[in-house]
Amino acid sequence: MAALPFTPDSLDDFLAAPTPGVEATLRRIAGDIVVAGAGGKMGGTLCLMLAAAMQRASLPHKVRAVSRFSTPASRTLLESHGVETIACDLIDRDAVARLPDAPAVIFMAGQKFGTSDTPELTWAMNTVVPANIAERYRRCRIAAFSTGCVYSLTTVESGGSTEQSPTAPPGEYAHSCLGREGVFRFFSRRYGTPVSLIRLNYSVEPRYGVLIDIAQRILGGEPVDLTMSHVNLIWQRDACAHAIQTLDLAASPAVPVNVTGAEPLAVRHLAEELGNRLGQVPVFTGQEGGPAWLNNASLSHRHFGPPPTALSDMLDWTAAWLLQGGTLLGKPTHFEAGDGKF
Repeated sequence: MAALPFTPDSLDDFLAAPTPGVEATLRRIAGDIVVAGAGGKMGGTLCLMLAAAMQRASLPHKVRAVSRFSTPASRTLLESHGVETIACDLIDRDAVARLPDAPAVIFMAGQKFGTSDTPELTWAMNTVVPANIAERYRRCRIAAFSTGCVYSLTTVESGGSTEQSPTAPPGEYAHSCLGREGVFRFFSRRYGTPVSLIRLNYSVEPRYGVLIDIAQRILGGEPVDLTMSHVNLIWQRDACAHAIQTLDLAASPAVPVNVTGAEPLAVRHLAEELGNRLGQVPVFTGQEGGPAWLNNASLSHRHFGPPPTALSDMLDWTAAWLLQGGTLLGKPTHFEAGDGKF
């Protein structure tokens, strides 16, 4: 079993280690950063990375994490690392109007799971909340998280969707995400707000993500679904670093930027590699070879460099974490849902 380069207590700091590119971006911004929707799966890592980069670069500015903070532990973690936290319901326009000024904003709020049951909440979170933030911070630079699910499904032979590819995805969730992008595009044009739209597929770390989903099925003796035969993966540290750096690419009109790994990966191959590390042979189900949500991130790689974390490390660390009984977030990605129903 591979040795982990982190302990349970040091994992958050390991994931949040800033890159030189992040430090350079923050020097150019030269001011505070507001992270709206900081309480989600990636929000903690991104805020900690910003705070660590500020410290390394000897910048006196603040990182302000805004969220409802329904999980108190996430707020405690941020505050222990010098991040200022602000409890706020982002759907409350008056509350958003009272948020502090900053020259740059990273927008991470959104709703995905539960869309099939409460579509109205998904639309509110993915369009009304962006409107509140875009109006409040119309004179700022904004990096807004979106999703690679805004693209049409494509074949692995295509190499993945580029920023110019069609956006005609299946499912209400994906259409609400197009709505979110549309809101930011509107305010970007109306006020000249520099905006980047971060189309991400899929961030992974030892506590959640596509690799954890596959590995848990293998350990549980459950079949791995091959209907979505290929996926994109990027280590969470690399995803956060590239997302922060998209602030440098923000412009008006808004600029979409794909953030993911170097190439599409076969789910069968990922399962077999994890099975080897876990000591169990995976079983499979589903028709293999159909279209999938696949992104081509060559644009971001040209600007920021390729993501440095190797797939072999991601596989090693995922398997070792599980075999050592590491805690999980219990938030499956449902990456195999090719119909877009979440």
